[in-house]
Amino acid sequence: MTNLHYYVLAALLAFAFALRVPGLIRHWRDPFVRSVSLLLPLASAVFFFAAPPTISRVNGLTGMANLSAPVVYGIVTALSAALVNLMITWRGGPEEQRRAATRWCVGVYGAVIVALFTLFALGDAPEERLLDFDTHYANAPYIREMIVLYIAGHALSTLTLAVLCWRWAREVPGLLRIGLVLIVAGSFLSLAWDACKLLAVAARWTGHDWDGVSTTVAPTVASLATLTQAVGLVLPSVSQSLAIRWRRWSQYRRLRPLWLTMRAVTPYGAVGIPWWSSLSIRHLRRTILIRDGLRLLRASLDRDTSPCAQATTSILDPLEPESARHVSTVLTALAGLSRSAPGHAGSSVESVLEGDDDGLVMLSDAIHVLMVHDDHALRRFHRRSARPARSARPTGQPGGLHADRPSARPVGVDGD
Repeated sequence: MTNLHYYVLAALLAFAFALRVPGLIRHWRDPFVRSVSLLLPLASAVFFFAAPPTISRVNGLTGMANLSAPVVYGIVTALSAALVNLMITWRGGPEEQRRAATRWCVGVYGAVIVALFTLFALGDAPEERLLDFDTHYANAPYIREMIVLYIAGHALSTLTLAVLCWRWAREVPGLLRIGLVLIVAGSFLSLAWDACKLLAVAARWTGHDWDGVSTTVAPTVASLATLTQAVGLVLPSVSQSLAIRWRRWSQYRRLRPLWLTMRAVTPYGAVGIPWWSSLSIRHLRRTILIRDGLRLLRASLDRDTSPCAQATTSILDPLEPESARHVSTVLTALAGLSRSAPGHAGSSVESVLEGDDDGLVMLSDAIHVLMVHDDHALRRFHRRSARPARSARPTGQPGGLHADRPSARPVGVDGD
């Protein structure tokens, strides 16, 4: 792997961290957000400080020939701890149990990092080695123990990560399972990196020269392991975000028939929003207008289950004929939902008004069915409901809900 590859991987991981900074600021108290946000800069730092030009620069700035070695090993150990901590947080469970496991993880790996620097200080490594530090000093006292310690610590955390993810992957479906399997695959590649390092060091112990396994094969395997684990970590969160957006868009689209109907009832239904508004704002505006319109009809909706009786209630009297036609559409749809749902109609109306957006979507779907599949029956019902509205209001009398404007805005125009 060339020097450029180190910096490209470091830049990609740093860019991924930069994308998560706004979410990190907004949700700093979320332990999962903190765990992922800590993992990305550590992984970026590993590749940045492991690049030979950076190793030479750090050694030159500090005046110590191989100080980069414990620095890189310490960052690798911290990354191992962050991976285990992420899995602890991701797995969930009782708060006290999770915090205890996190403290153990930080304590153990913190002690390993201290031991790495202590062993380096006790050892003697006067000749600067940019690529083959592990194999060149494989037989040096204390430096040998430092090398074995960081490889063993990384292998233990990687094996723990693989076991936890594999057990969890057997319990969950979908993209979360795929992400966990990718993390397991990346963990096995990381174990292969540990094996390459240990194999090259052991070869030096026996008088052989297998340095190429450590200087050429191991960095390539490490880059593949990091990319695989990164995809596995990102996939579940990205898929969840896409699923939420798709559900919101589907609800927004399916609420259109009910929204168009409520615009003839709600006095401020024609108020627009900027064209650049996000889907969340558009969805919120649409549901607010629908609920406000249904609350205006609530007194009538709670009185009876019969569409004919609903059509003759007083709420239709002060309305313009066009508004009364749309009100009767809502009443007919609600009556149909009440007949299909067990219990009294009032409970169905209450669930639509006070429940989540799913109830509004069901009502909107019912209106869509009336408009498409039962158009003749709906027109007959509209004629029945419009007669009392016209006879109850003297000729030339303005409508009650719409007295402050000359006429209702055409319902067929989508203002948002």
